[in-house]
Amino acid sequence: MKRIGVYPGTFDPITLGHMDIIARGAKLVDELIIGVTTNIAKSPMFNDDERIAMVKREVAAIGNSNIRVVGFNSLLMDFADAQGAAVVIRGIRGVTDFEYEYQLTGMNRQLNARVETVFLMADVSLQPIASRLVKEIALYGGDISKFVTPKIRQEVIARVEQSGGKGG
Repeated sequence: MKRIGVYPGTFDPITLGHMDIIARGAKLVDELIIGVTTNIAKSPMFNDDERIAMVKREVAAIGNSNIRVVGFNSLLMDFADAQGAAVVIRGIRGVTDFEYEYQLTGMNRQLNARVETVFLMADVSLQPIASRLVKEIALYGGDISKFVTPKIRQEVIARVEQSGGKGG
C-alpha cells in the first residue's frame, strides 16, 4: 500500500526551512503532497495561485518525483483524508512551535485518529527562519537572501516595492 504524507502550510513565502522539511519529509513516504492553504489569521503577501506556483517551482528544483503540490481551503484532516494520507508532516523550529503544534495535533487527532502527525526538527542552521520574519525584514529593506532562494527573494522584493515598502 502506498504511504502518502501531507505537508501543509501557507508558504508565504516558501523558505529554505520549508524546503529542508520537504526534502526530508519526501524520504519518509511514497508520495508527499504539499498542501498550500490560506490561514485566515495571517495576512498573505501573495495570493493562493501565486503561492502554489512558487511552491511548485521551488519543489521542482529538488528533482524528487514523489512530491505533488495541491492547494486546499478546508480543515487539514479533511484534506488529508481526501488525499488518502496516513501522515501529516509538520516542521518544528523550537519550543514555541512545539507548544502550538502539540495542541493542534491533539485537536486533529480528535477529528481523525487515522492520520498520524510526524514532527521534523528544522536543520539547526534554518531554525530561526519564519515566513513572517522574512516578510518583515524585506518590508524594512533588510537582506533576506540567507532565508529564501534567489527567485523567491526577487518576488518578495518586487511585492514589497509594489506595496510602497523599502525593498532590500
